[in-house]
Amino acid sequence: MKIYRPDGAVGQSSTPLARWPRLHGARVVVLDNGKPGADVLLDRMANGLATRAGALHAGMLRKGSAATPCEESLLEEIKARADVALTGTAD
Repeated sequence: MKIYRPDGAVGQSSTPLARWPRLHGARVVVLDNGKPGADVLLDRMANGLATRAGALHAGMLRKGSAATPCEESLLEEIKARADVALTGTAD
């Protein structure tokens, strides 16, 4: 098994990523899964993505419960409001 550090190798220099032209102008929506802290993490990710890619953070939507699938009406709203949706799961 190989384990990767989430923060990268110590002492390794980093190179800034190029802008993502396909995301330039895209509308990014966050789907909060209801887990504690997910809204904060996903919102920060969406803001970072929007800044780096020239996209628009178009808001956050919340599903009813972390324990249930996303409601069909909410999926339709995401499709109408977003070109890209960020969500996640796990503890």
